[in-house]
Amino acid sequence: MNIITVSREFGSGGREIGKRLADALNIAYLDREIVSAIAEKSSLDESYVDRNIESGLFKMYPVTFSRTFTYMPVIIRGTPDLLAQQHKVIKELAAKGDCVIVGRGADEILREYRPFKVFVYADMPAKLERCRKRAAEDEKLSDRELEKSIKQIDKARADNHNLISSFRWGDKSGYHLCVNTTGIEIKSVVPHIAAYAAAWFKTANTKEQI
Repeated sequence: MNIITVSREFGSGGREIGKRLADALNIAYLDREIVSAIAEKSSLDESYVDRNIESGLFKMYPVTFSRTFTYMPVIIRGTPDLLAQQHKVIKELAAKGDCVIVGRGADEILREYRPFKVFVYADMPAKLERCRKRAAEDEKLSDRELEKSIKQIDKARADNHNLISSFRWGDKSGYHLCVNTTGIEIKSVVPHIAAYAAAWFKTANTKEQI
């Protein structure tokens, strides 16, 4: 079975790469389908499920000691159950056949399938520009506020991943291919990623048959 997982920094274009990669290889693309399945199984609203999973298992809340402030990690109620449900759903969907899965720690959750693991990143100016292009017309965030949001989302993704993985999120040693999308037109680079993935699977499958 050929499974590709795409981990990505927020604003790097990883979701677009995942979708175009699935189209190029003519295999299933799994993203919103995972949230929909979790929402259905949990009888919860999709936006609620997505928001709580994306925000990570922990949030930082201010706590006062004497006259100083510090921040302590506080577990978000209900999120552990949603994350457990997410693991189950990812395995169920992946078992159906070849696919591309974006984010959600799928690289580690599906390690028994030996997926081809991609990490997508970009420098902050490029991420800000990409987010601006895709933002709603009424969005009024300053660059500083947007950058803060990007960093918070990436921290949540890293925290979620690092809870279940032996390697740290974004560490190049944990991926087969790292793609820097800074200054790159995504649709032009996808055919090369697809070719690389196909070559990797061919080698991996040959080794299994020996």
